[in-house]
Amino acid sequence: MKKAIYLTIIILGCSFISCETEIQLADNDYIVFGHFYGECFGEGCVEIFRLEKDRLLEDTNDKYPGSTNFYSGNFIQLSEAQFDSVKDIVRYFPETLLNETDTVIGMPDAGDWGGLYVEYCYNGVHKFWLIDQMKSNVPVKYHEFIDKVNEKIDLLQPKE
Repeated sequence: MKKAIYLTIIILGCSFISCETEIQLADNDYIVFGHFYGECFGEGCVEIFRLEKDRLLEDTNDKYPGSTNFYSGNFIQLSEAQFDSVKDIVRYFPETLLNETDTVIGMPDAGDWGGLYVEYCYNGVHKFWLIDQMKSNVPVKYHEFIDKVNEKIDLLQPKE
């Protein structure tokens, strides 16, 4: 009986340790995240943000991202309160995304439902993806991250 209890404790302990892989951004690391909508009018159609180690920036160009190149923005720094509201997004980044061979996941904005732009520059790895907002077009393993990115973007939007 004692062996079974010890074995259970060891297995649970190992599972907690192996599940918790937290990205810690260093000086040259960042994550860019945002949404884009093609059939849309107004300033909120393209919202792209860059999260660095100790600051958050917003792109002022608001260009629709392409699928062949990294997003080139003109970023300005946002407030510390805004940084604090989104800095934990790195905890939700699905590391399985790094194994994707395509930069386009699903059919982003194909039916005017929008897409997400995600760029990852961490520990020497630099990649980007356009991710469909329609979750039925995206593997389930990315659904929580899609929700979290949208939640963070909503937190950064001006309240009317």
